[in-house]
This record gives sequence, C-alpha cells and structure tokens, in this order.
Amino acid sequence: MTESVQQRTPVVGGLGYAERVRRLPSTFTATLVPEPENRYFPTAVAVQVNGEKVGYLAPEVSRELFGTLKEKPEPVSCPGRRSSVSDHETSGVELLLDLSDLRL
Repeated sequence: MTESVQQRTPVVGGLGYAERVRRLPSTFTATLVPEPENRYFPTAVAVQVNGEKVGYLAPEVSRELFGTLKEKPEPVSCPGRRSSVSDHETSGVELLLDLSDLRL
C-alpha cells in the first residue's frame, strides 16, 4: 500500500452502521478485528470503535492485511477520522483510517 492510501483507508459499511457512524467524534481510535467466520467475505476485517462495529476495511485492503491481523495475539488499533464533505459527496465514504503506523 502506498503511504497516501495508508493514511486514507476507507471504512465501508451499509445502512446498518449509519447510526453508529453518526455518533462518532471527528477523530477516534479504531480496532481492526479479523472475521474468518464471515460467510460473505472470508478475509473480512471489521472496524470497531468503543466495542461497536462501524463497518469493514475495503476488500482490497482486508485481503492484504487479514492473515497478519489474524495471527496477532492482541487487537490492532489505529487512528481514524470522519471523512471530509468532498470525500463523502464523491465516494460515499464517511470514515477514513490511518494505517501508516501499523507494525504488521
């Protein structure tokens, strides 16, 4: 992953997470949780904030990180933020993560 992608990794989700996303502050700490039992996407990585799921890493990112995250004995966290209005208007993305400091 390039550095700019690492600093602007989108969190994807659906309407099921909209209310949780709305309650988030402008910046937060996210925990990345591999979901090997996910029946739709076997390399899914959930994004949790304060113990609540707010979405997932985009599939192209989770495919790359899933194995390493699954092997970690402790949960992996990273900074997150709400996206800008232009990000939301052009892509629908509401949350971005900064993965640049992850030691994976």
